[in-house]
Amino acid sequence: MSQREIVSISTGRATSDGAGVSLTRVFGGAAPERFDPFLMLDEFGSHDPDDYIAGFPPHPHRGFETITYMLDGRMRHEDHMGNVGLLESGGVQWMTAARGVIHSEMPQQREGSMRGFQLWLNLPAHAKLGAPGYRDFAAQEIPQLALPNGVVAKVIAGRLAVGAIDQPGVVQRPDTDPQLFDLQLPAGSDLAPRIADGYRLLLYVFEGMVQIGGQDAGKGQLARLSERGELQLHSRDGARLLLLAGKPLGEPIVQYGPFVMNSHEEIEQALRDYRDGTLA
Repeated sequence: MSQREIVSISTGRATSDGAGVSLTRVFGGAAPERFDPFLMLDEFGSHDPDDYIAGFPPHPHRGFETITYMLDGRMRHEDHMGNVGLLESGGVQWMTAARGVIHSEMPQQREGSMRGFQLWLNLPAHAKLGAPGYRDFAAQEIPQLALPNGVVAKVIAGRLAVGAIDQPGVVQRPDTDPQLFDLQLPAGSDLAPRIADGYRLLLYVFEGMVQIGGQDAGKGQLARLSERGELQLHSRDGARLLLLAGKPLGEPIVQYGPFVMNSHEEIEQALRDYRDGTLA
């Protein structure tokens, strides 16, 4: 059987968001169909509180889902629905903005490391104006597997199928079937997770270096892979990476800041709703 190969490798760009939080935009913005059903991935990480202390004061979203995965640190979530949550090291916040959410994400520390990721996952047209939702998952709720050769896998969403193992994550989504895994490969280890043909497959290496079908991807690099064949991962010296896979929606993507819809008219409606106080 053929192997999945790297189609493109890219490096994120430094930027800031919220009230001035320093981060790396791994992908997002131009030509969003390349990453469908994913819209954006941000990595944040600093020991300097000046890089994160201002946080993300109240702001709106419509039309997609946000997934925040905290490696280190503490962040408080509040939203217009009355939800309050504390996202701590190893935990995940999964928020479905759908027709509209206004929320804030504010650091609950004044020193130390704040490190993690935020991923935006698109919603299909039929769900963009559905009911919003929010859920926090503590670190101990997320399945963590010790695999052969010392590989460690955290299964956040979808199902990790490798060898005889078929481990579901804490979140399942029928339309896009997102697969989100945190994979740690020690030196000299191999991993061959099964990903369905036709799924968009992205690997973001945030520690070390990994070989994908014999090609290298190193720290800070995003590899976009072909959509058919077996996935073969090998790490000579050790690596840690996020695996993102999902079923492309194949729908028009129109984004204006925190709103992602299928047409410019729907974006204009979102802006009117927010201005009139009826978005959330």
